[in-house]
Amino acid sequence: MAWNNPFKEMANSKPLFMTIYATVLIGIVFSSVYVFSAIYSSPHSSTFSLSIAPSASSDAEAEPSSQASNFSRLQADGHSTPLNPQLQSKLLKAIWTVPPAGSKMPDLESFRLSKELVQERVIGNVVVVTFGNYAFMDFILTWVKHLTDMGVENLLVGAMDTKLLEALYWKGVPVFDMGSHMSTVDVGWGSPTFHKMGREKVVLIDSILPFGFELLMCDTDMVWLKNPLPYIARFPEADVLTSTDQVVPTVTDDRLDMWQQVGAAYNIGIFHWRATESSKKLAREWKEMILADDKIWDQNGFNELVRRQLGPSVDDDSGLVYAYDGNLKLGLLPASIFCSGHTYFVQAMFQHLRLQPYAVHTTFQYAGTEGKRHRLREAMVFYDPPEYYDPPGGLLTFKPSIPKNLLLDGVHSIDTHFALVNYQMKQIRTALAVASVLNRTLVMPPLWCRLDRLWFGHPGILDGSLTRQPFVCPLDHVFEINVMLKEMPDEEFGPGISIREYSLFENPSMPQEVKRSWLDVHLCQEGSLGCQVNSTSQTGVLKLPRHTNEETLKTVFSKFNDVKVIQFSSMQDAFDGFTDKTREERFRNRVKRYVGIWCCVENHTPGHIYYDMYWDEKPGWKAAAPNSTEDDHPPW
Repeated sequence: MAWNNPFKEMANSKPLFMTIYATVLIGIVFSSVYVFSAIYSSPHSSTFSLSIAPSASSDAEAEPSSQASNFSRLQADGHSTPLNPQLQSKLLKAIWTVPPAGSKMPDLESFRLSKELVQERVIGNVVVVTFGNYAFMDFILTWVKHLTDMGVENLLVGAMDTKLLEALYWKGVPVFDMGSHMSTVDVGWGSPTFHKMGREKVVLIDSILPFGFELLMCDTDMVWLKNPLPYIARFPEADVLTSTDQVVPTVTDDRLDMWQQVGAAYNIGIFHWRATESSKKLAREWKEMILADDKIWDQNGFNELVRRQLGPSVDDDSGLVYAYDGNLKLGLLPASIFCSGHTYFVQAMFQHLRLQPYAVHTTFQYAGTEGKRHRLREAMVFYDPPEYYDPPGGLLTFKPSIPKNLLLDGVHSIDTHFALVNYQMKQIRTALAVASVLNRTLVMPPLWCRLDRLWFGHPGILDGSLTRQPFVCPLDHVFEINVMLKEMPDEEFGPGISIREYSLFENPSMPQEVKRSWLDVHLCQEGSLGCQVNSTSQTGVLKLPRHTNEETLKTVFSKFNDVKVIQFSSMQDAFDGFTDKTREERFRNRVKRYVGIWCCVENHTPGHIYYDMYWDEKPGWKAAAPNSTEDDHPPW
């Protein structure tokens, strides 16, 4: 019989042979089912893991430990029934599948953390977890979408408030209740509530590890750019793999960072735990430490414990090191591809080394949560709804111009840095005024810097880093994005001015119909040929005289209210000022607060230097740090 097409042979055979063939095939199927069922149900069978490592037995759970009352909902269920990960993965509910219309919200008790609930999301014994409150809803949705776009569905989100839990449930995102009763608003970095959130992370890790699953724990202010699970699987002996704040490369490929050369803090925004005895011991002691002293920051506590003993290397090849109690096998994820806010947004280390990044974490940044969001938007890795790209009133953009000498000539110093930034700032100030007059959203230009910004004295860039000068710096290096987006009283600061990131038109999410509704505005010298108000060339370009005032701008562009994008060829001398002096004063009050500081001058206290939006109105203005704390105040 030809095995390449047995069903064709069966079709040409007599009924007796048809019966025989069918009986044999059915027998094979049922035998296979029986054999595989026996294998999978055997208590001694090994489980396949994405890490290709022996996993803790599914029924080997630690005794639930006592916790503070507000953490009681995160207790491990010591009597949970073991479930089969291979069979369970086939029943994995697809993410983004919303509940049926007309259905009711299940009881909150059904979202309580348990082994069974986590098991529903496990694949290959691995689960990827983040957590947050409702203020980070858009970050969480971005986090989930990046993972699901790359086919990673074994994820779970911890909700610190009921509002987030319900919102995620109705969007089809797997969620559990952390029982935190957290505020739904942004709590702010460094606040007591922020530290409380960090403590809940520690309790969460200590609660999940006894279930026997591998745990990839992440903060919500990071984005996955590439599936990390195959990378993690390369280090099956590791108990813990953690990201770091390292800014100087220790390797030039995708190996683990060399632990002997990493002097920066281990960053707990991205780390992977295997349910080994050493890792569970670490998680338990870490939890006890931070619950006993509310002044200990969770990351500091982790670093203190893990560095209690550091070395020797586990072997010559893996890059792992013995840490903590001398038995824990620790690996440091390379900072070039598990990126911090510095290695990604400032250095672009992965580009210099020709590597593909796995993740970016919005550390080393300023302007709070709004600064984090804006950085991810600049990198085009943040997911916004369609209306974000088509705001009411339309968009305003312009082509910035920078003389070559400001950008490239001379040494990179505080003086040349401020000369470069101030030149751009003046154009942006004009653009903000035009956007305010036309009631349009301003697309900020890319911002060039000569010097890095940090929170301590430094020589301009960090020694050993791959920062190239000059570089396109994140907007929060100069501008206070949180202030720009903050609602301020109109009677003191005038109407708000919406902004967008410089990469907006390059974003694949930008609708083509917005980009097609476009008007180019070329500035011209008044009195020159064809340069007059309402003059439009044959190519559809609007010619606008320089030094146009508020009332003329309103009149000229009133006929273009339906145009979605207006682009100026330049902002130099484009605007001659507000006709309404009250409005001008309010505008000045507003934009003065839009700029922040450069930091920091070495060996000087205070070491920061204030940017000044109206630097050009002050003869002899010079970039200098305050002489004393008494002189330390913004320029308004």
